[in-house]
Amino acid sequence: MGQLFEALLPRHVTFIEGQKIFFVGTAAAKGSVNLSPKGGDSLRVLDAHTLAWLNLTGSGNESAAQVLQQPRMTVMFCAFEGAPLILRAYGQARVLHRTDPQWPSLLALFPPSVVARQIFLLNIERVQTSCGMSVPLFDYQGDREDLANWSARQGQEGIEAYWRKKNQLSLDGLESEILARSGLQADD
Repeated sequence: MGQLFEALLPRHVTFIEGQKIFFVGTAAAKGSVNLSPKGGDSLRVLDAHTLAWLNLTGSGNESAAQVLQQPRMTVMFCAFEGAPLILRAYGQARVLHRTDPQWPSLLALFPPSVVARQIFLLNIERVQTSCGMSVPLFDYQGDREDLANWSARQGQEGIEAYWRKKNQLSLDGLESEILARSGLQADD
């Protein structure tokens, strides 16, 4: 049933590239465990040991705050159509912001978005596949346009104001560094 690998195999990459949703798990040493669903065109396989995903602005900023404290991350994919499969990539993550040197080259891998908040790089240490035979079948109907519509109304200044209000601290009070590492002042 389950198998372990040291890196992504070509068949894993093909599977990942076909998925419309993935899940990101993070946790600091203490406090809440975070599990976030992600979608859209926000994930890239850079090589057999590296995933990059574009984190878009949301109501919380748990992953960033937790990775700064404890870089463990798990990214999980499930087959909701076709043959059953669950794939988990385990490793150490880094969070990049607009002021980080790698930001421009990595951001260019994704569609432009005013709500681009961070980019996470996952250095994969282990890959696990399992059967996924109990995962239900779902039909993909399309991506939601809600975030794109909201961000168009906010504009860059509105998004940055939202970061100041909602994205500086995790639920457990951990700092996300969103302002300082994006080149923003708290009182802009």
